[in-house]
Amino acid sequence: MEKFIPYAKLSKKKKRELDAKRRGTWSINPVTRKPATPRAYNRNKAQRWRDDDSVSVLF
Repeated sequence: MEKFIPYAKLSKKKKRELDAKRRGTWSINPVTRKPATPRAYNRNKAQRWRDDDSVSVLF
């Protein structure tokens, strides 16, 4: 039987292994998700003007 070692005293490698094993049994995704801030700069939205064909109609 293995000797019990507190989580705080485990090595970094052992902690990662233990966390990965526990994480594999989760039934939901634990990442907190929130909507994007509307005031934040969005690179994809800024580049859409190149794809816009309405400018070529004027000429």
